[in-house]
Amino acid sequence: MNRKILSLILAIMMIVSVCSFVSCGGNNTNSEGNTVQTGDNSSQKLDKSNIKIGLITLHDDSSTYDKNFIDAMYRALENLGIDKSQLVMYTGIPETEECYNKAKDCVNQGCNVVFADSFGHEDFLIQAAMEFKDVRFCHGTGTKAHTVKLDNFSNAFAAIYEGRYAAGIAAGMKLNEMMEKDSSVKPVMGYVGAFTYAEVMSGYTSFYLGAKSVCPDVTMKVKFTGSWYDYDKEKAAAEALISDGCVLISQHADSYGAPEACEALGVPNVSYNGSTESTGPNTYIVSSKIDWTPYFEYMINCTLNGENIAQDYTGTVETGSVVVLEVSKNAAEGTQKAIDDAMEAFRQGTLHVFDVNNFTVTVDDTTNASAKVDADGHLTSYLADVDTDEAFEKDTEAVKDGYFHESEYRSAPYFDVEIDGIQLLDRSY
Repeated sequence: MNRKILSLILAIMMIVSVCSFVSCGGNNTNSEGNTVQTGDNSSQKLDKSNIKIGLITLHDDSSTYDKNFIDAMYRALENLGIDKSQLVMYTGIPETEECYNKAKDCVNQGCNVVFADSFGHEDFLIQAAMEFKDVRFCHGTGTKAHTVKLDNFSNAFAAIYEGRYAAGIAAGMKLNEMMEKDSSVKPVMGYVGAFTYAEVMSGYTSFYLGAKSVCPDVTMKVKFTGSWYDYDKEKAAAEALISDGCVLISQHADSYGAPEACEALGVPNVSYNGSTESTGPNTYIVSSKIDWTPYFEYMINCTLNGENIAQDYTGTVETGSVVVLEVSKNAAEGTQKAIDDAMEAFRQGTLHVFDVNNFTVTVDDTTNASAKVDADGHLTSYLADVDTDEAFEKDTEAVKDGYFHESEYRSAPYFDVEIDGIQLLDRSY
């Protein structure tokens, strides 16, 4: 009788175990003994003391871009009451197979979720996600999560074009102030960009449109460096733009090269990813940035609570992800209020950065080939490359309701329209 009872109990336990596995979509146990679901990216809850987070960055905190991620991760850990010892961080990781190797190292050290911060990290993080299905992998600035559709791979970005537009307002107001003081000043801005990627193009265009909203005659020249981080090239590009008549400089490149060139030459500067006031006390005006803290908290909480991480997450002004820092003493009078008003309009949905009535477009065989415009040169249609493929095929109508819908069909920017008023000095990158 006892043997029969024992056999019955063992059989019931096996059935319960199998049913649990099937009902959750299939569970594996990771190196720390935590159960992580592989059927989607939800899982059983984790204890806060057991979770481990991996962070992979392209450079270290000498880069304004990577410092922004590193600082945000530390803030998120502090806010959630998670010890820094539970973070596995690798800095200075190039956009090569080394990213996959470091992601694998994170897994081997027990990480439940791994985040990488650079565009070129994406394919290597996808490689890791395909191999280690019981670990979540999240990627900032990437484009492929919504097409590769891996249960454990997600993209994240923010509507930073709104922050850049607001920073552009500060630039335009500074130009107006400069022209009022000196009639010989021409409203020509310069912009140091890394590459001719949509992320950069969306950024400099939204910055320009913000300036144009308060300084209608503004024009802008853009030089590209072919690198996300190259102090010498960024400094040289800023100096060349200033020599070419640009009286205010902004940038989407990650060193202090451009701000330091501006300070040395006495030219106002609007930075990105964080304040450069310590570098340019006499020239720094304001900075826009993505605050990754809300996303990191969301990512970690989803992992702790066994909930799905959104496949394509776009942070907003409302979530606290899009930030414009307080203006400096070098800004024109009234700038802070103008920025605050714009940010509130974004919250309310009453202001659209890429309102087609606020810019014109020239269409030819090589530029803006997928665009259609009305008689006044305003966009009426534009096919954007949203679903990434090897041919970079334009696949998604992005213009409706009178504006270009940026970061709505995927989180990463896809605005790559070349608008009138912006001159690209080098297209080789």
